[in-house]
Amino acid sequence: MSLNYIKNFYEGCLRPPTVIGQFHTLFFGSVRMFFLGVLGFAVYGNEALHFSCDPDKRELNIFCYNQFRPITPQVFWALQLVTVLVPGAVFHLYAACKNIDQEEILQKPIYTVFYIISVLLRIILEVLAFWLQSHLFGFQVHPLYMCDASALEKTFNVTKCMVPEHFEKTIFLSAMYTFTVITVVLCVAEIFEILCRRLGYLTSQ
Repeated sequence: MSLNYIKNFYEGCLRPPTVIGQFHTLFFGSVRMFFLGVLGFAVYGNEALHFSCDPDKRELNIFCYNQFRPITPQVFWALQLVTVLVPGAVFHLYAACKNIDQEEILQKPIYTVFYIISVLLRIILEVLAFWLQSHLFGFQVHPLYMCDASALEKTFNVTKCMVPEHFEKTIFLSAMYTFTVITVVLCVAEIFEILCRRLGYLTSQ
């Protein structure tokens, strides 16, 4: 792959053919990544160290934390961001290899259809991530977690565990849900923009 292809791919990812797509990529995408990278680490970075159960034993704390967090929120949201970027990246890689200009995407029907499909896939992945997040983390972080530790040792049975900074985590969780909803709304708005511009282009012919 030549440097020209790489340049076209880079420009295509940073400057989609729609105004809403550019807003989503340059502004909202950056804010979302900054929010997750900086504030996410501050809120969830040391959660495992401060997660404590009664009795406060290391093996019990680790066992119950793994039960409380099957996957850490930072890893889940990082995977969500990467996965959601894949459809658009694949399309822009295809456009770069075919030397398709951004203006051509909304002028030729086949390219328009492919681009709309990539946006629809983005919507599907965001909705799926929203559903998974609700099942993994819920909508509120409670200060106490009841851990079933009978598999570790029968004398433990059900034990109480303290969740550190639960209120901050609830706020952060709500923010991540909000980001997902806004992304879906922007994707839907982008499809409407594509259809309107495509209709305007056909009318002017």
